[in-house]
Amino acid sequence: MAGTWFQLCFIENEGMAFGMKIMDAPAGKVILTLFRLVAVVLGFFWLKKLLRQGYSKGLLICAAFILAGAAGNLIDSMFYGMIFTDSDYAVARLVPFGEGYGSFLHGRVVDMFYFPMIDTTWPQWMPVLGGRPLRFFEPVFNLADACISVGVIVLLLFQKKLMKPKNIKENT
Repeated sequence: MAGTWFQLCFIENEGMAFGMKIMDAPAGKVILTLFRLVAVVLGFFWLKKLLRQGYSKGLLICAAFILAGAAGNLIDSMFYGMIFTDSDYAVARLVPFGEGYGSFLHGRVVDMFYFPMIDTTWPQWMPVLGGRPLRFFEPVFNLADACISVGVIVLLLFQKKLMKPKNIKENT
């Protein structure tokens, strides 16, 4: 499908962003899933605190996006392996609860969106890179990853405006 800017894929990601892993052992997957669980629980407390302190709707929406994305990836990590077969280069099949490829906390996160907007080759005249493939935006991601990314990027771009409670007025 060379030249297309959007593709749907099926990738089971055993790790976190870009397939990185804490360690290449089952314990690494459990540690990552427990970290996600702690992050989601703390995220709910953070969102509740922001609500009580009267922060802007923009910050609450960003926090909700981050929390929803983290929760989505957590649910996959906890249960996906219990309800789907191992995919082995094909799409996984739904099976009765507990008959999947893995146990509780050992699920993979499914990534599916792929946007290779630029898929070409570096010009031959370029030193070191000449003739090598150039693909812009190679990561495959899911809706949860997109929610987390959008929430974080908007917070970073508009932090001055979003990060103060409504009841604090600027001295202008």
